[in-house]
Amino acid sequence: MHSLERIGRYRLERPLGSGAFATVWLARDEELQAPVAVKVLAENWTHRLDIRERFLSEARLLRRAGSSRIVQVYDIGQLPDGRPYFVMEYADGGTLADLLADGPLPVRDALALTAEAARSAAALHEAGIVHRDIKPTNVLLHTAPDGTRRLLLADLGLAKSLAQASVLTLAAGSAGYQPPEQAEPGEGIDERADVYSLGAVGYELLTGTVPGPPGRVVPPRRLRPDLGEDVERAVLRALEPDRSRRWPGAQAFAQELDRLAAAAAPGDARRLDGVRGRLNVVTMSLAALLAAAAAAVTVTVVLHHRAGSPDGTRVTDSTGRVVVQVPAGWGHELRDSGWDPGVLGLAKGHEPGLVVADDLTRWSDLAKPVNGVFVGVSEHGDLAGKVNGLTHAGCRYSGGRTFADAGFHGLVRAWSGCPDGGSITESALTPAEGSGQPQVYVQVREQGTGDATDGVLRSLRVG
Repeated sequence: MHSLERIGRYRLERPLGSGAFATVWLARDEELQAPVAVKVLAENWTHRLDIRERFLSEARLLRRAGSSRIVQVYDIGQLPDGRPYFVMEYADGGTLADLLADGPLPVRDALALTAEAARSAAALHEAGIVHRDIKPTNVLLHTAPDGTRRLLLADLGLAKSLAQASVLTLAAGSAGYQPPEQAEPGEGIDERADVYSLGAVGYELLTGTVPGPPGRVVPPRRLRPDLGEDVERAVLRALEPDRSRRWPGAQAFAQELDRLAAAAAPGDARRLDGVRGRLNVVTMSLAALLAAAAAAVTVTVVLHHRAGSPDGTRVTDSTGRVVVQVPAGWGHELRDSGWDPGVLGLAKGHEPGLVVADDLTRWSDLAKPVNGVFVGVSEHGDLAGKVNGLTHAGCRYSGGRTFADAGFHGLVRAWSGCPDGGSITESALTPAEGSGQPQVYVQVREQGTGDATDGVLRSLRVG
């Protein structure tokens, strides 16, 4: 792979993200002295004309939309090796997925942001375009000079003109946000497909959980009892499997959300203490398991390999109290700033904890394959009882067992056949010497047929 340092007048600074087909870089426009985002087609797809055309089509559709609610395209070109690229507006405020870092949003904020996303989708629809992949990671936030935030819809890699969409033959979309008509090849779609995805975005902002499959969505008030019936009704209408029963368009959905946001109490913040313990931990936003500190959103590349163990990677939390070794290849990304045991229904607080994985962006989505480990310390409460009450929708419970070694003993419960094709284990441990404290919660997500859980637990040290 060729190392890129600059593209024309754009000096590349760091990658912002990458997918199957392209990488997006933060760059500096040295002529205008301004930050931009540059999207470059991956080398291995250079000679695939269909992929190349899809890449260029995204730039054309973004330009065609021509709205301040859609990411703007400034320039387009080709590298010396033949790869196309295009230059876009840089959104410095992250994504809606980042806002979920501390769990569900206050009701008023969740409704207002979903309404803004819906108006962005409506702008696309007015330009004759259907997005087909609206989700929190594709909704960006841009900070204006006066400090106000502007919401931008991005990533039109799956977008099509409405004329084409009416005769689409290929399935598209992301699990949890995908309407049923996009899951079946041969089904034509219209703007109501994006309405479904917007409903899923609103559902996640309100509950912290990605909705289940179409027709099997858990009513949001079961996850967040403080929601009003009218809020639940509006979101579930957007998530109707039968598109004729959804909101007729994104603008109509936005108007209803505006009405509901205006009626929502400004102090409704996060009255979820009694609810979080019942949520499926895997489907929570990852950072709901981590403390709400600035360091909690910092992703660090793990570089520490245990001496004499070339097949493992040793990681430590920011306090130095938690040490664990994970299999080689799992230690690509680390968040180490602690967690709040209140997410399991235990006593709330800021306790030592970490999560390490090969791709942390996938950790909170059971439909996306990932290998990794979460470890959290708890000084109070019945951890074993809470772990006994956990479930994982779409996974097959494989049974429970006990674990014991020189350091810890406790309960291990396992699930297999999960939506991502992998397995999950949940462990509640106490020190082997019998003091009962500190308790340690360990979650392992793993691909393949192996079982790394016992090795991870044997390596665990808590000071």
